[in-house]
Amino acid sequence: MFIKVIKSYRDVVAVCDASILGKKFGAGISQLDVKESFYKGEMVSEEKAIEIMKKMAAEDATFNIAGEKSVSAAIKAGVISKESIGKIQGIPFALVLL
Repeated sequence: MFIKVIKSYRDVVAVCDASILGKKFGAGISQLDVKESFYKGEMVSEEKAIEIMKKMAAEDATFNIAGEKSVSAAIKAGVISKESIGKIQGIPFALVLL
């Protein structure tokens, strides 16, 4: 999976599965655009992604998460709960403002 920390007044953490990077999904008026310019950061293992997400959650970051593996890692990191997951064309995603 890819993880990217975008430095801002409030850091944004973008996490996505490698298999969906650069793809666009749509259902009705909803759209999930997994743009490389936003999501493509460092390719990391699930363990490393969990470590980074835990650290960034403690620093009050926001999160954009897309894909089965990435969403699963975010749940394990305690950043999201199963109830906060949406799906577009079967692709799970979550947006978090802690």
